[in-house]
Amino acid sequence: MERDIEQLNSALSAIKVLRSNVRNVFDSVSNGLRADHGDEGKESKFVHELQELLTTVNNNLRDVENAVSNLTPPPGAFSLGNTTYLSQETTQERQALYGQLVNSYKWTDKIREYSAVAGNILAANSFNKTYKTFSTTKRRKTQTSNHNVPPEVIENLITSIDRLFPDVTFTTNRPLVPNPVIQVSLGRVLKAIIAFKGLMIEWVAVKAHAESNDLWAESRYKVFRKVTENCHAAMCHFHSPMMPELAVRSFMHWFHSYNTLFSAPCKRCGNHLHTTLPPTWRDLRTLEPYHEECK
Repeated sequence: MERDIEQLNSALSAIKVLRSNVRNVFDSVSNGLRADHGDEGKESKFVHELQELLTTVNNNLRDVENAVSNLTPPPGAFSLGNTTYLSQETTQERQALYGQLVNSYKWTDKIREYSAVAGNILAANSFNKTYKTFSTTKRRKTQTSNHNVPPEVIENLITSIDRLFPDVTFTTNRPLVPNPVIQVSLGRVLKAIIAFKGLMIEWVAVKAHAESNDLWAESRYKVFRKVTENCHAAMCHFHSPMMPELAVRSFMHWFHSYNTLFSAPCKRCGNHLHTTLPPTWRDLRTLEPYHEECK
C-alpha cells in the first residue's frame, strides 16, 4: 500500500514538472524575440532556445509515461454507493450533483474534525459555576429589569443629565410610553436622536439641525454618519445592566465632547481635516479627538 502511494506521488510530481515546462514553452513562443537575444543572430538564438525547451518537455513526457506505467491498476471498480446512479441521470441540471455531494462530504468532514477539537478544549476548561449556600432559608434577591421602569425614573435621569451640561438642549418625546425618544442638541454643531428602552440606550442617530428627526433614516452627510457609527460603538462600550444610570451618564459625558467636532484638531496628526473629514472619533477614556485613520 505504501509503495503504491509512493508511485502515485511520483507520477503526480512528474505531471507537475511537465505542466510547468509546457508553460515555459508557451511563454517563450508568446514573448517572441526579446532584447536579451541581441541584434546579431537573434532568430537563431530564439530557435535554439525553443528547441531546448521542447527537448526538456519531451524528456518530461517520457518520465510521465514511465511513472504511469509503474502504477498498479485498481483490482476493480470503486464502490461509490448510491452515487453510481447519478451517471444514469439525463437531466442537465442534475448531472452536477456528484461534485456538490463531494463538497458537502468535505464540509461535513471538517465540521466533525473541528467539533472534536472544540469538544476536547471545552472538556479541558470547565465553565461550571460554583454556588456557596450560607443559609438554606436565605432567598435570592429578585433582580429588577432595566427595560420596565416607571416613566418618572427616566424623567429624573434625563433632568439630572440636563443639569450637568448647560450648553446642551434636551427635548423629550414619548411616542411609545413609557420609553422616551430624546433630541440632544450640541449648540449649532449637531443633534442626536436617542431612543431609550427603559434605562438603556437602544439606538442613536446623529444628524444636522436642518435634517428630519426620523430615527431610522441616516444623515445625508458622511461626517454625521461616521459619528453615528462611533456612537453605536460607545453605546455598546458603556452598556452596563447592573448600573444603567451610570452607563447613560458616561455615554452623555462622552457624547458632549463632540461640541468641538469642527474646531478641535486631531490629537495625533494635528490636522483639522483628513480625507475631507474632521476628527470624528473621541477616545472613550480621555475624550481626545482623532481621525478614523489616526485612532
